[in-house]
Amino acid sequence: MSDVSKRPVALVTGGSRGLGRAIVDQLSRDFHVVIGGRSAASVHEVAATLPHASALVADLTDGKDIERAVASMLEDTSGRLDLLVHNAGVCHLDHADGFDRNHWIDSLSLNVVGVAQLTSLLLPALRAQHGQIIMINSGAGLRGFSGTASYCASKFALTGYTQVLREEERGRVRVTSIHPGRIDTDMQKSMHVAMGRDYDADAHLNVSDVARTVRLTVDLPADANIDELSVRPFGK
Repeated sequence: MSDVSKRPVALVTGGSRGLGRAIVDQLSRDFHVVIGGRSAASVHEVAATLPHASALVADLTDGKDIERAVASMLEDTSGRLDLLVHNAGVCHLDHADGFDRNHWIDSLSLNVVGVAQLTSLLLPALRAQHGQIIMINSGAGLRGFSGTASYCASKFALTGYTQVLREEERGRVRVTSIHPGRIDTDMQKSMHVAMGRDYDADAHLNVSDVARTVRLTVDLPADANIDELSVRPFGK
């Protein structure tokens, strides 16, 4: 990778569409961006549009696949990583009285366990650069919402994990948790359809605005950190 020595390196999981893609666009002006995703075609398609980008294709619910992908990425970047943005996630619609084991396993595997494993494997590289980890969490990581039992549980778990990580890495790696409200994405549209609700894009945050909050935390001086940031649609 010819430009790694000249540019800091950022990994964005779920970086091929929606909010992840908007974050990639924000970072691409001065980072070499590693675009993470499950679909090789989607990830490589985005990487091909940027002058300083590469791909990490992995199933983040598969521990062996995570190990393989991390080893390959660090070989490509000569072991360098300055920024890790955990954006990949899944949301199932389920109620507390309608337990679906597959929903719970999928939610916890991707939204929590995969995050923790990927972080653990990449911490040595991040510590070497005094780098930064940004968790894209959710308003559902701060309060519960009816009809999203497994999702809220996974996001609350992610909040707890992030708080522990922040305290353990303070002074070595900056850790920020961003909790957006409703975002205008395909996932939100699908959720509204599934719940039989009308969809109003104007009542949702724009992905580019949420991506700008990521950029805000990245651009802070090295001796400052935003621990937690909650972002909500204005007026609705």
